[in-house]
Amino acid sequence: MKILVTGGAGFIGSHVVDRLIQEGNEVVVVDNLSTGKRKQVNKKAVFYKLDIQSKRIDKILRNERPRALIHLAAQMDVRHSTEHPQFDAQVNILGTINLLEHAVRHGVRKVAFASSGGAIYGEQEVFPAPENHRTEPVSPYGISKLAGEKYLAYFANATGLRYVALRLANVYGPRQDSEGEAGVIAIFTRKMLQNEQPIINGTGKQTRDFIYVDDVVEAILVTLGEDVQGIFNVGTGQETTINDGYRILKELTNSQCKDLFGAAKKGEQYRSVLDVRKIRETFGWDTQVSFQEGLTKTVEYFKGGG
Repeated sequence: MKILVTGGAGFIGSHVVDRLIQEGNEVVVVDNLSTGKRKQVNKKAVFYKLDIQSKRIDKILRNERPRALIHLAAQMDVRHSTEHPQFDAQVNILGTINLLEHAVRHGVRKVAFASSGGAIYGEQEVFPAPENHRTEPVSPYGISKLAGEKYLAYFANATGLRYVALRLANVYGPRQDSEGEAGVIAIFTRKMLQNEQPIINGTGKQTRDFIYVDDVVEAILVTLGEDVQGIFNVGTGQETTINDGYRILKELTNSQCKDLFGAAKKGEQYRSVLDVRKIRETFGWDTQVSFQEGLTKTVEYFKGGG
């Protein structure tokens, strides 16, 4: 099957592309390389350096005629979204609409959309949060991801397009950007290995549902079948504090850094953990990589100069 992956040069996207090609699919990658890296794109994929807001998306879809679309391209920095909400909306809302309009026009049958389980629910009332938890995002990023889901539902109703919106927990692993604001595991790991001092935002008692990237790739693939539709949380169902992740990484990197705390990040919720029973019961999917094992693999990747 021919599949278009937006954001295919990025952290999650490059892993998805590798797995799709490994399984014998034809893969087309669209990425503007604002955060993605060209070297991470599998050599067997067709690559277009292009923004999802571009009108040239139409020509690519017309020429390539993919059957499915995995939409991972996004402005994904929560802090950046609070400082530049207009830019966030342009990329995550208008870019998504542009993509969907042309996808429908040129025969795409199924869309898998990377939503955010961390940002979309806002301050949780139920732990872990099921898919029917109220959605009250506290950041422009969360708002734009929720809008993306709503537009997908609109296109599904109006055109018959099939879709899954995958509300991803906090994904970590090899190839994650360690330079930006997103990706606390990657940021801590790089700083510890370089004998720099990481800063824990807030008290560090805030919790996240950390999921290893390979488990996310598997979730995307199992939900890509055309007969499946709907919203699915993708996480571990386990709540882990930032302090706990920091402590394990200190041990794995043999870091002598101190526990230094800074200001809390604007727009981030205090506790976040996802109820993943729906995807487990529907597909038999489950996580395969423990937090300790995932952190060990991540540290080894960064030790190798990643």
